[in-house]
Amino acid sequence: MKNIELLSTKIRKNLLKITYSSKSAHIASSLSIVDIIATIYSKFMKKNKKNIFVLSKGHACLAHYCLLYEFGYIKKKTLNTFGKNGTILMSHSSHKVPGVNLSTGSLGHGLPVSTGIALSKKITSNSGKVFVLLSDGELNEGSNWESLLFSAHNNLNNLVIIIDHNKIQSLDFVNKTMKLDPLKKKFSSFGCKVLEINGHNHKEIFNSLKNTSNKPLVVIANTIKGKGISFMENKVLWHYKSPNFDELILGLKELKK
Repeated sequence: MKNIELLSTKIRKNLLKITYSSKSAHIASSLSIVDIIATIYSKFMKKNKKNIFVLSKGHACLAHYCLLYEFGYIKKKTLNTFGKNGTILMSHSSHKVPGVNLSTGSLGHGLPVSTGIALSKKITSNSGKVFVLLSDGELNEGSNWESLLFSAHNNLNNLVIIIDHNKIQSLDFVNKTMKLDPLKKKFSSFGCKVLEINGHNHKEIFNSLKNTSNKPLVVIANTIKGKGISFMENKVLWHYKSPNFDELILGLKELKK
């Protein structure tokens, strides 16, 4: 898993640099998913071209763009256009970007579409899995729960749902906005196989995602919003704030440790 750790660090460094230069938001939301997407692409997308990834929490798209650069989907010149006029790298996931399967950002849409893709794969006997990454705050949307009922009813065992459970959404903590607990029991009651892991442990992420079942798989990945940069971790402020120059330098120093 050493290579994935190095990949995660590279993504975090570019995330920090580009968020600073573009003065954009959502750096903390992006940092919390880095280890998850680095593992998915290294272990499941790179080796099986029939697998599909959908980032439902589209506001964290910069993490995905930085990863796509590392895998050669886009060039550094394109990556550096994020936040600039005329760029294809919109501030929410855009299907115009090579390697992005679905435009997202209107929360609650990624899972319904992914469910349809998974069903289509089953009907056409098309192999490969559909990995969809949701935010925990996104679970406030009822369309997700409808999709879970549908996916369980149709035994979509080719659907892998990962929840980025960083426990902060928008302007407050999740449990103060709308309580989700008992989250694991809720997913189980909807007919899914449910695992709960440390969303920053690459080995745990890999072992959970390779799990097989005759049911849809839900992985609750407990993460830290702003992971990797101490002064951003678990801070509501960094959902929207961009770093100044001093914070850029301090963050880069931390990522070199």
